[in-house]
Amino acid sequence: MRQRLITGILAGIFFLAMVLWGGLAYHLLILAMALIGFYEFARMTQVSPFGGTAILGYVSIFAFVFPYEPFGLHSPLPIASMLWLVMIAFMIITVGTKNKIPIQTVATLFLGTVYIGFGFSYIAESRHMEHGLLWTFLLLACIWASDAGAYFVGKMAGKTKLWPAISPNKTVEGSIGGIVLALVIALVFAGLSDGLLPWGKAIGIGLSCAVVGQLGDLVQSAYKRVYSIKDSGNLLPGHGGILDRCDSWIVVFPFVHMLMLLP
Repeated sequence: MRQRLITGILAGIFFLAMVLWGGLAYHLLILAMALIGFYEFARMTQVSPFGGTAILGYVSIFAFVFPYEPFGLHSPLPIASMLWLVMIAFMIITVGTKNKIPIQTVATLFLGTVYIGFGFSYIAESRHMEHGLLWTFLLLACIWASDAGAYFVGKMAGKTKLWPAISPNKTVEGSIGGIVLALVIALVFAGLSDGLLPWGKAIGIGLSCAVVGQLGDLVQSAYKRVYSIKDSGNLLPGHGGILDRCDSWIVVFPFVHMLMLLP
């Protein structure tokens, strides 16, 4: 617990400082986190993280999360076109190797590329928006509030298991506690935003961060259970890897943008 606390404080201070800094430095940090996350995903799914197939994943994620805006550039292709090209490239690997690299492997890596690449690209782009510092802190605060509420309410009052086959420690009471605390934090942001964040959108954001964030956590737990591992990596002592810490972020940020909840 001491190691976990120290790591959490140091990593939290560093990350929040980078969020405040913003710009290219922050975007490059998010890009590095995305690439490390894909490395963890490849290892977790028992694919060589430095094999030729995985290299295509790194290149694809680099293209998805590249800091085009800080460099004053535009993405060379629409996102749908990039997705299609990446998919075809992965499928060609199976054909080119005469099924020595089976479709199951390339399908898994393609899934990881989209899951991680899209998630981290939205995390980075949120900071570049008008009032991006506010929106980034809002989403992170609601996600962290959901985690804290679920943990402490679950510890104090949790009795009904939420999904024991996937995550035996999570409870329905804890989940509700996380939703309530995320809503409170979102409404506090709305009250302090001087009209930038309408109350209705604040409620939608709070619910999204809690519900979708908890689902993202369960998704990662399900994958780790399939491969019989506790953590996706060991980059952060006591906390696991990048995917362990960002499993909620990489589903919440795209979801909130797709619902157009951010003003």
